[in-house]
Amino acid sequence: MIKRLLIANRGEIAVRIASACRELGIESVAVFSEADVRARHVEAADWAVPIGPAPAADSYLSIEHLIAAARQSSADAVHPGYGFLSEAPGLAEACEGAGLVFVGPPSSVIRRMGSKIEARRVMQSAGIAVVPGETPQEQSDDGVRRSIERVGFPALVKASAGGGGKGMRQVNDPADVAEAVSTARREAQAAFGDGTLYVERRLAHPRHVEVQVFGDHHGHVIHLFERECSVQRRHQKVIEESPSPAVTPELRRRLTETAVQAARMLGYRNAGTVEFLLEADAERFYFLEMNTRLQVEHPVTEAVTGLDLVQGQLLVAAGGSLPWLDRLPVQRGHAIEARVYAEDPTRDFVPQAGRVLFYREPRLPGVRIDAGIRQGSDIPIYYDALLAKAIAYAESRDQARRRLLAALRDFPILGVSTNLPLLVDVLEHPRFVAGEVDISFLDTETGSLLERSKAPAPDFVLAAAGTAEDESASEGRSDWDPWERLRTWRQA
Repeated sequence: MIKRLLIANRGEIAVRIASACRELGIESVAVFSEADVRARHVEAADWAVPIGPAPAADSYLSIEHLIAAARQSSADAVHPGYGFLSEAPGLAEACEGAGLVFVGPPSSVIRRMGSKIEARRVMQSAGIAVVPGETPQEQSDDGVRRSIERVGFPALVKASAGGGGKGMRQVNDPADVAEAVSTARREAQAAFGDGTLYVERRLAHPRHVEVQVFGDHHGHVIHLFERECSVQRRHQKVIEESPSPAVTPELRRRLTETAVQAARMLGYRNAGTVEFLLEADAERFYFLEMNTRLQVEHPVTEAVTGLDLVQGQLLVAAGGSLPWLDRLPVQRGHAIEARVYAEDPTRDFVPQAGRVLFYREPRLPGVRIDAGIRQGSDIPIYYDALLAKAIAYAESRDQARRRLLAALRDFPILGVSTNLPLLVDVLEHPRFVAGEVDISFLDTETGSLLERSKAPAPDFVLAAAGTAEDESASEGRSDWDPWERLRTWRQA
């Protein structure tokens, strides 16, 4: 069994992993940059080790610093979380070389699936349909242009090492080709150190549906059903749910069997996600990519299965069998997750930085909050803008939706702008209510959704923010509760 785990991450996922360690009796070690000395994840762990200056390249993205922190703290395992180095084969290889357990798949699998071109080739060789497209043998701009012309318009130019929309450009007609190719290559090189591109056909109004898979060292591979992730902004997921409102029992069988086939073929271990694009008729689906890590949206799977995926990761990484083989999981009820970001939707979603002047999580039945902040937290400019995730679970989709709405309306975060008003508007949108969204939904509807977000803040919120700032030095006083003050203004 793992005795001491280094969490090579920050924010809410580091807090989440530390919580799982506590239940299993595993000591947890946080790492922190100079910007995160007072961060919540540092307090959540049993031990904490500094790993460098604020810029991620000098701290959370430094394999050398992370391995040194593991040695310094006498950790025997490393959990990469998600983001940062979670899908970097170099970290997994460094852990293997240092005799540390890496909580994830083998480095060879991470490397194969990290190349989107290689992942497509592997899936095609297994008879799994991929999004129609082409990999240019000649990687010059002219070679990519010819591939686009053969694939046809509209097309997507994508980075082989890509993810999160970086290095991806849509091409609608020949006039767009030159700029799209050069921009995609420049972004890919800057973000991933690899400017290799490939081309996919742009499908008409597809949905993004993914399947959670889990494998162990003993050849067992199972699925934990599907998640719908179609509410995205610029290819970044915003709201996720399980089960997908578009997936029938028969389609679920086909999706999950395909995902398990892919994982088994790779010799996959630990948690992973096989992502698909589902065509508008909900009949045909195509392999998109495989994420070789835990997903941000894993809580919705935990809610509908009743399982702890992080604990499962730790048990499997220690060499054990999947803990759910005696009684295979079933899917019950419905769960929806909303990602709360420090960003200003009214200003093109520009990320926000500053101090959280007050913060209070909703306490409602069936609602879970995974957060990396607390009142008084400083939000640095250096990292991802995700503050928290709100997850609601209920017997039906509409009950879960209404429950999440109630939670988001009772979730005050003052001091930095957030996307909370936009999340509320999305959950109330007729298309979301009907379960009729696709991956272009948020990009096409953002204008109308932001109309309410542009409304002036209510007087009681402005008053609360002002008082919170004035009294922020009194954060430790037992007789001052800004949320109670806010409730008083609400009632006035």
